[in-house]
Amino acid sequence: MKPRASALTCRNHSPFPFTIFLVTCLLTGGALAQTAFVRVNQVGYVAGAAKRAYLMASAAETGATFVIKNSSGSTVFGPAAIGAKLGSWSRGYPDLNALDFDSFTTAGTYSISVSGPIAASSPSFKVDTAANVYTGTLSNSLFYYQNERDGPNFISTALRTAAGHLNDQSAKVYVTPNVNNNGRFSGDLTPATLNGTQPAIDGAGGWWDAGDYMKFVHTHTYTVAMMLVGVRDFPNQMGASGVTQNGLHWPDEAKFGLDWLQEMWDDTNQILYYQMAIGNGNAQTISDHDIWRLPQADDTYAGCSSLYRYICHRPVFVNPAAVSSGKIGTHAPISPNLAGRLAADFALCYHIYQTSNPTYANQCLLSAEHIFDLANTAPSGNLLTAIPFSFYPETEWRDDLELGATELYFAVQGCGTTCPVALHPASYYLQQAAHWANAYITGPGDAADTLNLYDVTGLAHFELYRALALAGNPNGTGLETNQTALVADLVKQLNKAVAQSATDPFGFGFTWAAYDTTSHGGGLSVMAAECNYLVSLGANCTLNNSTSPAVYANRQLANVLGANAWGTSLIVNDGTTFPLCMQHQVTNLVPMPPNGPPFLSGAAVEGPNSAAAKGTLTGMIACPPNGVDVFAQFNGKAVYKDFVQSYSTVEPAIDLTASSFLAFSWQMAGAPSGTP
Repeated sequence: MKPRASALTCRNHSPFPFTIFLVTCLLTGGALAQTAFVRVNQVGYVAGAAKRAYLMASAAETGATFVIKNSSGSTVFGPAAIGAKLGSWSRGYPDLNALDFDSFTTAGTYSISVSGPIAASSPSFKVDTAANVYTGTLSNSLFYYQNERDGPNFISTALRTAAGHLNDQSAKVYVTPNVNNNGRFSGDLTPATLNGTQPAIDGAGGWWDAGDYMKFVHTHTYTVAMMLVGVRDFPNQMGASGVTQNGLHWPDEAKFGLDWLQEMWDDTNQILYYQMAIGNGNAQTISDHDIWRLPQADDTYAGCSSLYRYICHRPVFVNPAAVSSGKIGTHAPISPNLAGRLAADFALCYHIYQTSNPTYANQCLLSAEHIFDLANTAPSGNLLTAIPFSFYPETEWRDDLELGATELYFAVQGCGTTCPVALHPASYYLQQAAHWANAYITGPGDAADTLNLYDVTGLAHFELYRALALAGNPNGTGLETNQTALVADLVKQLNKAVAQSATDPFGFGFTWAAYDTTSHGGGLSVMAAECNYLVSLGANCTLNNSTSPAVYANRQLANVLGANAWGTSLIVNDGTTFPLCMQHQVTNLVPMPPNGPPFLSGAAVEGPNSAAAKGTLTGMIACPPNGVDVFAQFNGKAVYKDFVQSYSTVEPAIDLTASSFLAFSWQMAGAPSGTP
């Protein structure tokens, strides 16, 4: 949907013109011999759920049938007639048909074979319980975040052998520079001072943002919120009794993210630090996006000469609203997008850790309340996200305040007289949540997006619905919204996706030719699962075109996991075909060959886009080694390229991956556990 931070964004960057890509795709498609492919959810299908594969052919498959074969090659289902034509994908593949096998429920490993004018077969896939289908993917997601860990508390794996950026433990604070859209700035950075001296904070820890090594409060707040909701709502999947990796559970990883956010928030002085490192420097300073290396190299890179001073000693940037003439003030207003999500994170922290770690939880709650009170509720100009703003050009913020207020309501309502300090009663936060939900619903960005980094109402509305239920549905008590309005707005968002699905032969609810494709697919799966649960509670979560929310949830997830034109899962090691040449420095520099193991399992990449990016750096290993684009023949309505230079299609990121683990948990559990 939008450009993001990248290890190559705006640096030696020469993207192919889209017109060249389009002509290439059309010529490639036109030159194909008659071929057909079966696209499936490569992770598998839940036995009792709907099951659809897709037959993508270069010509009509009139009269074709399909069978399901077990791992021994014996036919166990069919022959059955292929479904009606769903539409056209491209000039090269004008015919797409559904292969539905809902009634097949026997657990096992299978493949699909098509007999007809053009024969085809599928990769193997499982049919099993939801737990057996998705437990591995949820564990892979945890592995991804463990490998993105920065600082001294890294986890040793085949990809990670040393800690990185230990100098962040004493990171000096600077004023946000004036930058262009590429992040370039003139001159040098200006130190920020607090009480006459330049402060240094312990900014070690946290996760790298993407294929680069930068760290942003902006993307951390979204990722941590999704993790903590998963830990709370799905204890058998993401809780202390859930999946593990390297002897650790999801609550351990969520706390790792929280720890870094606590470092970036000075609650004593109420000062927010929002970014660690700068992407692009200038002629006098090399910065993160200017070099290609392993993270452990940075602390002593090039002898820490003047040119590389911001590689060795990465700057941390303070909330611009707190700075005047280079001096940092306390209790400054905070951009509402960051204030809302950060308050939500710390409120969830209290809810989850109040028993196991009460001192930590109490500090979280105090921080949450302070931050929410500092939210700038009348922002002007760009929201505060990153340097430059073009990395993460978020425009909506009412959703974030709705989420923050809702999670604060749960926290304060739950702690009662044991709250360390209750700055406001629970009823205040419920009123605030309702106010900001209504402001979103009646505002300019209503239903312009679905659940992802840039719009969290797909989670916030669901959370507020549950908060209102916990409060006894206090209609007529001055609240600005109610459960009916919240569900109607969720339905409005989902129905826009359903309308988009009707234009796509694979039924995907987000345009393939945009940034954040994978993230949106996971987010839609989460939202549809929420809708299905709300129906079970008696809510009117009815979608257009007789669309079943449960079916829609698993089909959106299937699109991400291989049921797409390219026949690739967009999450590493989830399926049989997945990204091998990501724009990710560790995965490019460690594996041998460069597209081989060890894999960054669980990493969700950008996904198909309008074009593939190009640009290289010294030290980048060519991937794929032979330079062959095996997916080019399938480009049509969008482009997908598994190519290390293409951040626009195969760069992974912490926020891109965040919707997938919640989607897997919904599929496994079917419903959240109890009341928040």
